[in-house]
Amino acid sequence: MPSSSSSVAGGATAHVDTFARERLPAADALPECLFELPELQFPPRLNCATELLDRWVGRGSEGDRPAVLGHGGVRWSYAELQAHANRIARVLVEDMGLVPGNRVLLRGANSPMLAACWFGVVKAGGIVVGTMPLLRARELVGIAQKAQVSHALVDARLAEELDLALPQCPALKQVRRFGIAEAGSLEALAATKPAHFDNVDTAADDVCLMAFTSGTTGVPKAAMHFHRDIMAACACWPPHVLRATRDDVFIGSPPLAFTFGLGGLLAFPLSIGASTVLIEKATPDALLPAIAQFKATVCFTAPTSYRAMAMQIAAQVAAQPSSGSSSSAVPDLTRLRKCVSAGEALPAATRKLWKDTTGIEIIDGIGSTELFHIFISADEQHARPGATGLVVPGYRAAVLGDDGRELPRGQVGRLAIKGPTGCKYLDDARQANYVQGGWNVTGDAYLQDADGQFVYQARTDDMIISGGYNIAGPEVESALLLHPAVAECGVVGRPDEARGMVVKAFVVLRPGHGGDAAMVAELQDYVKRTIAPYKYPREIEFRTSLPRTETGKLQRFRLRAGA
Repeated sequence: MPSSSSSVAGGATAHVDTFARERLPAADALPECLFELPELQFPPRLNCATELLDRWVGRGSEGDRPAVLGHGGVRWSYAELQAHANRIARVLVEDMGLVPGNRVLLRGANSPMLAACWFGVVKAGGIVVGTMPLLRARELVGIAQKAQVSHALVDARLAEELDLALPQCPALKQVRRFGIAEAGSLEALAATKPAHFDNVDTAADDVCLMAFTSGTTGVPKAAMHFHRDIMAACACWPPHVLRATRDDVFIGSPPLAFTFGLGGLLAFPLSIGASTVLIEKATPDALLPAIAQFKATVCFTAPTSYRAMAMQIAAQVAAQPSSGSSSSAVPDLTRLRKCVSAGEALPAATRKLWKDTTGIEIIDGIGSTELFHIFISADEQHARPGATGLVVPGYRAAVLGDDGRELPRGQVGRLAIKGPTGCKYLDDARQANYVQGGWNVTGDAYLQDADGQFVYQARTDDMIISGGYNIAGPEVESALLLHPAVAECGVVGRPDEARGMVVKAFVVLRPGHGGDAAMVAELQDYVKRTIAPYKYPREIEFRTSLPRTETGKLQRFRLRAGA
């Protein structure tokens, strides 16, 4: 098998519905893929549900190990998760007419049932199209039309918006609800099925996932991933950087509809025989007690959540009786040993705050929907404030100039990645923007320092050019977050006739601090003392909250619109 190619032939497709394969980018538009590690030598036939789930059950007693946990006492073993997934696969095929290659929209918050649905679709040779619970009918229409979705499994509590979308989705004929006790529901049909199902013998390069990018404006972009891609992601960052074990209990906030959540909370733990906690509500105030309740050991969430949880712990500790006796209000995090941050840049102040509060060094990383998961990261031993880390084994990284050539260390340019996963947009001309010269060009501005660490500067469209200076908004945010009065902030450029742009900061203050002119001056002076003075925010607007995605990622485009 070659170590480098645009695609690895998986043999004849198992897909009867060839919609996805026919809409893959042309061969000359695909990124160069690397399969240099021995563990990346995949067989031509591969179904990732077999590898992630069924192989543990096939080992006898391994099937009794806990796989998926949830609220309400749900604690499914690998064998029980497999049985649920097999019955759902049978419903899809026998009652809903699914044929391999059909696209199946999943709509629900994180839960064991949603995990079973995901595996049921993949086992049956379908293509999962995950959607965020907060999406409205108009957004669902765009996704369903783009992917030509034919089937949907939806939590009954979220069915209303999908029902509103259906008249504009003529291909979507088969919908089943779950989480409701009625005839014809997914659970009712599944209960009548045997617990055995023969997984479709898919090719390694058959598409099994269409992941719609969270930052999309206009026509949505769908990143297509093969069965091979899921397993390649499991073989790179987790064993080389995370280094979790089969006895770990994973937990976190990212939805399974996002690849950060799908990898961190389902594929990665199951790939090593560990267990995962899937809870519907994972805001900071809910995640902390859940970590304690389930004795979680590995946490995945965004920088904003770590900061909010650290502040919450500090407040709970401060509220303890003066006698020093422990309070039940303070969550027990003694089992927690690994914390992963991704989705947006990790400010040095947040890293320090979390470590000072919990003693745990955050494992930072950058990934993308297009490459499925993390490709640059640093483990606890190599973590350094302000730096993302080193390229993950299995991948290569470079910082490119505008001419497409690699820049020397220390110079800021466009981050480019090659590895076993890569961008494959569904029928989208924007493929040419993301894949250039065989590289995946992520849209992030980075530099590589003398030690080889990659240091984040900004999204390339978030660079602020003011008075001839290039200013990275996240650097200004990191400086502001060091001030004890600042809870959250976002920094963007505002168009300005004299300077081209000026730096504008949107700031959420901690309780007890007032957003007046004196505070503006104090924060401006603080930034001038912390980083180069020309980077200070010439304008500061105080807010009670900042716009964020469901994974906690700051929506700077909304701040720019407001500026």
